Amino acid sequence: MKENIGTVKNHRLKSFCRFWFRNAYAFGLYALICFVPKVSAADCFIHDGDRVVFLGDSITEQRLYTNFIEAYALTRHPQWHLTFRNAGWAGDTAFFRSRCHPDGSNLVGVEETAQQPLIDKVIRRSLGRDVLELNPTVVTIDLGMNDISVRPATDAYNAYVRCISKMVAVLQENGVRPALLTPQPVEDKRPDPDKDEKNLALRKFADSLKEIASKSSIPYVDQFDPYMKILLRERTGNPDKFIGGGQDAVHPGGTGHTLMAWAILKGLGATPLVSRAEIDRKSKTVVAADACKIENLKISDGVISFDRLDEALPMPIHPNAEAALKLAPVLEDLNRYELQVTGLAPGNYELSIDGEPVAKIPAEEWAKGRNLAATAGPITKQGQELLKTIGDKNDLYFKRWRNVQITRIPDWAQSPELENLRAAEMARIDQQIAESEAKIDKLRQPLRHHFEFKLIVP
Repeated sequence: MKENIGTVKNHRLKSFCRFWFRNAYAFGLYALICFVPKVSAADCFIHDGDRVVFLGDSITEQRLYTNFIEAYALTRHPQWHLTFRNAGWAGDTAFFRSRCHPDGSNLVGVEETAQQPLIDKVIRRSLGRDVLELNPTVVTIDLGMNDISVRPATDAYNAYVRCISKMVAVLQENGVRPALLTPQPVEDKRPDPDKDEKNLALRKFADSLKEIASKSSIPYVDQFDPYMKILLRERTGNPDKFIGGGQDAVHPGGTGHTLMAWAILKGLGATPLVSRAEIDRKSKTVVAADACKIENLKISDGVISFDRLDEALPMPIHPNAEAALKLAPVLEDLNRYELQVTGLAPGNYELSIDGEPVAKIPAEEWAKGRNLAATAGPITKQGQELLKTIGDKNDLYFKRWRNVQITRIPDWAQSPELENLRAAEMARIDQQIAESEAKIDKLRQPLRHHFEFKLIVP
């Protein structure tokens, strides 16, 4: 969707003014994310100026799928203004069992008219402290894994539906755009995980989210089904296989979280193209340059060289999660950083970027095009450094929030001096977060790189 220049400027000014977090976030905890002209972002749920909060349980608290989603947005749109905060809490349920410590017996198994006021209190209190205080514009909700263990099951389901519905209502009252994410399946060791009692319950909970989302006109993302299809395929002949790479059936490792991020990003309208370049050796021309600029093209003596400046970086894939690329079309669906070279004489050609060899394949393969997103040498390394810095920043925020901000001082020890120490420690960590975000801002900016093709002489 096109906007006139005045509208764009006004939108960006308003987005920037809304951008600053309250209190400690006045230190300037921000990151810039860009619009790539060749890649339409109109249908993506996350927009320029958004402040995104990830709400969930221990799987969210792991800070993996959330870091991957953040890394996608930061690399794909290096000129947008965005911030990300993780509000996951281990063991949490839709009635915020972990963060608010409500008496479950007062919420589950209680008649609706008596239950609803209790839910209202719990939801408003928890969202107010852990989410709304961050002044978000977008909140993703991924809860349900712990709710299925609450008994009786029917009452737990009813409480889940009412709690999620209340969350959506409270967030919308505060001008926030919620998105409902289903949990991923449990990976218990059995050949038929789709028949697992826990997964049947999760599927039922997921279907309820779809109904809530439809009634509230908000996004619903089903990551359960794509994950389950992969799980069923991989369990054929190997019923004990954990596809997620985690240490237990509930908490995936990097591979599972990459699959989660893939399903979530697709569900939220993320686009695949990073950039694409096509060079024709015979005509010595740049045939295509989508979301990138090709300069200084030189072709002589079996060598092709040029400089490439992209408008975005490929989404970084964690080194411990590369197995996900064989399980799902992650690169094809989200991360297409392409190079095509036609008109080459027969033979094998080596591509180097800034002098670092990155690919060695036959001429006919280069003519088809190559997705270099996960193997682009210095470009990939830049993305890996960015992903690590994002993780470091989010670890700092977790420390600030959980270990300092909401740590309760016993009544007998409360004093203005201790509160002053708390405020000083939060300010110290806020400064560290601000420094990390400044580093993130630099790392996600594309750099000019020198590409060189050489015919490999047998």
